[in-house]
Order: sequence, then structure tokens, then C-alpha cells
Amino acid sequence: MKFNITFSISILAALIGASKSLQLNVTAISARDGSSTFECWQVGHPFTRLGAPGRVDAMLGGVSTVSYGVRPANHDAGVHNAPGNQWVAVIGLAYFTLPGDNTTGAYVSSGKSSVIFAADTAEVSRTGHRTQYPGDTETIVLHIPTHDGKVPEHSVLHMGPCGFNDLAGIREFGQEVMSTIPEQAKVEAQDGTMFPFRLW
Repeated sequence: MKFNITFSISILAALIGASKSLQLNVTAISARDGSSTFECWQVGHPFTRLGAPGRVDAMLGGVSTVSYGVRPANHDAGVHNAPGNQWVAVIGLAYFTLPGDNTTGAYVSSGKSSVIFAADTAEVSRTGHRTQYPGDTETIVLHIPTHDGKVPEHSVLHMGPCGFNDLAGIREFGQEVMSTIPEQAKVEAQDGTMFPFRLW
């Protein structure tokens, strides 16, 4: 079964018509010369207006299935390869590193940087990557394999994970939106755990 997945950002409809094109940048765990690497990818399709007013979506392509996983706090999943080319969405906190590389890691947490692409399958990488969940509460992980194992259209912005400046476009839209929303309509963030109960 094939279905499409989109990544959505709520913004005011007036911003959608702006001349500025907003692209989705994601950290990818890819491979070069048989070793896993971090790359900052710009997904090939820009955000577009698809439906509800005040929202833009970036098409991520066809996917085959979705799995919902719960990882305990302070869990180390060890070194492994991606089982297939897949999107990974993190709700909580994950830390990705590469074996033999003590200089580069990628923290992925809920919010603008919560989606990565994992493409370091055993067919292209001998080394794999390590995943740790260092948060003090559980982390939810959505594994979303692509249809037929296809890698989405993208360009490589640079080696290494995406950084603060790579996500600036999303932040700029968010700041513009917040400045135009009446105070009484804003939702205030609240601290708290992900679940009203402990799983472990």
C-alpha cells in the first residue's frame, strides 16, 4: 500500500503568497565510501498551500507504512544501519552519532528539526550509526519507510547535520505569524511530561 506524507507548518494564509520560497531542510544519515555520514538535505519540493487556510505543506513522497515506537528514557539503541530508506520523526529527544567520529553528532528533538531521513542501509554503509535517547522521559519515534525504498528528491546543502541557520526560513515564518496573531488567540506552551503516566 502506498500513501503520501506531508510535513505541515501552520502560518497565516497571507504569508503563503509571499515571493519567498520556503524549502524543507532535514538532517540525513547517508553514506559515502561505505561509511555512514551526516548531510544536510534540502527536500526537492517547496512548501505549498494544499488545504486548510494558514498552513503550508512539503510533499515528502510516497511511503509504504508507519510504525509507532516508544523508547524509554536514557535508552541506548546501539550501533545499527537503517533497515531501509526511511523518514524518522522524533517526539522527545534522540542523539545520533557515527562510529569512529567523536566530533559530530545530531540532537533531534520535537519541533522544527524533528524529522530526519535515514539512508545508511547495510547495502551502502559498513559502519551504521548509533542512536541514543538521553531524555528524562520517553521518546516516541515514527519510522516511515519510503515507497519502494526510494530516496526523495533532494540537494545536499553541506556535509554534517543541519544547523540553526539551515532552519532559519521556518523560524522566520513562525516569527512573522506570531507577530500577527492577537494575544488572546495565542496558545501558551506548558511544561510537562509526554504522558500522564510512566511507561517504565
